Amino acid sequence: MSRDPHHQLDKDALLARVRPAGQEHLLAFWDSLDETQRQRLSGQIAQLDLKLLARLRGRKSESAEGGKAHFAALAAGAASPPAIRTSGQGPFTRQQAIDRGSQALRAGEVGMILVAGGLGTRLGFDQPKGMFEIGPLSRRCLFAVLIDNLRAVARRYDVSIPLYLMTSPATDAATRDFFRDQGNLGLTAGELRFFCQATMWALDDRGEKILLAEPDSLFLGPDGHGGMLQALAESGCLADVRARGIKYLFYGQVDNPLLAVCDPYLIGCHILSRSQMTTQVAQKRDPLERVGNVVSAGGRVHIIEYTDLPESAARQTNADGSLKLWAGNLAVHVFDVDFLEAAAADPDALPFHTAHKKVPYVNAAGKLVEPDKPNALRFERFIFDLLPRAENALVVEADPAEAFAPVKNADGEKTDTPAAAKAAMIALHRRWLRQAGMQIAEAVAVEINPLWALDAGEIARKMRPGTRIERNTYFSERGPVVVT
Repeated sequence: MSRDPHHQLDKDALLARVRPAGQEHLLAFWDSLDETQRQRLSGQIAQLDLKLLARLRGRKSESAEGGKAHFAALAAGAASPPAIRTSGQGPFTRQQAIDRGSQALRAGEVGMILVAGGLGTRLGFDQPKGMFEIGPLSRRCLFAVLIDNLRAVARRYDVSIPLYLMTSPATDAATRDFFRDQGNLGLTAGELRFFCQATMWALDDRGEKILLAEPDSLFLGPDGHGGMLQALAESGCLADVRARGIKYLFYGQVDNPLLAVCDPYLIGCHILSRSQMTTQVAQKRDPLERVGNVVSAGGRVHIIEYTDLPESAARQTNADGSLKLWAGNLAVHVFDVDFLEAAAADPDALPFHTAHKKVPYVNAAGKLVEPDKPNALRFERFIFDLLPRAENALVVEADPAEAFAPVKNADGEKTDTPAAAKAAMIALHRRWLRQAGMQIAEAVAVEINPLWALDAGEIARKMRPGTRIERNTYFSERGPVVVT
């Protein structure tokens, strides 16, 4: 192995950087690394945020318990959030909200953020989750389903709606290649901007040492969907938003094929309520459902993850037997751009959440260790933690049958499976056809591309009332196609 002065100087400089932080072990294998490996490791060390490391060091594995205590205290004083419910009660009518949201869309004041940094590992799919096929008849992937919706909304309002698509280091290259090969799924080059979230290292469970995944690499994992805030700003995408005159950003996640993309009703509620951040919720199916709990505490809106909410709090009921904490987070938001810019300028706008997890690591002997119990502290930020920062945060209820069918678990699991999402898509589109006056034979599957029709009203303008559908049919962009 070469020992020339250049290598030694590199090592000395790196040691000088990490020694004050107590991380000399990161260079334990330096002398056995080749040139490429040294460049990889030195690059990762150079990017270390040592001020952040100093803040997070010393967090013990018990900090997770401390976090639970914090959320238990928050839950103890929590109430259901003030919300615009599906019952229609509110300071304005549904049509007023739709009209105001439509006005903003038509004026080019709306852009979209799509978070797509995850792999489909839990689905048995080793590619970006957005490439997972979900169309029950079309076999369109999640990316295609959502972008067809975006294009249909843009066409309805005769406007270009830019899409800011967040990837991760694990998905970035494959996602860009996919969109290039698929002609951006119909978006123009000016309508699509990619930006990549950062990664975050892990500490040993004493909260002291950064773990190595390999002799030449730190363990690096996603920094959470809250990483969107910093990545949007540092990539130049937030400046692009401002340059386009966009005032509102619609936010959704790629794993929900029922996402009502750039929904004019939700956007209108946001604007009419003068909200800085609006979040969409659904009534929980049961007290312990695995969703974030949207609550009001201390005059602010918060989200408490299901893992952090004490069961006793989750099971609380009102006098009529309904759940006290009823609102489940759908991970759909609308942001004021001014609000996001101010938050992005504050490095402490989003707190780090600490989790005690199993992380494979290289030990002092250079051997890979696969732990059989939690051995490390992982740190993530969540975008919903901006809610209590908002002077005026709004909660809007949606019907999950129309807005939420997450694809998280492989078929065979109890919830959130591809089969369940496909069934939800078919059920929604059957309802649209019936609302438009069509007759559908039992057990017939239908799928509607929004570029053919965005809703029941558009279907009614295209088909003769009383038309009977007796075979599985995909209503493609060009028209109905029987699928055998």
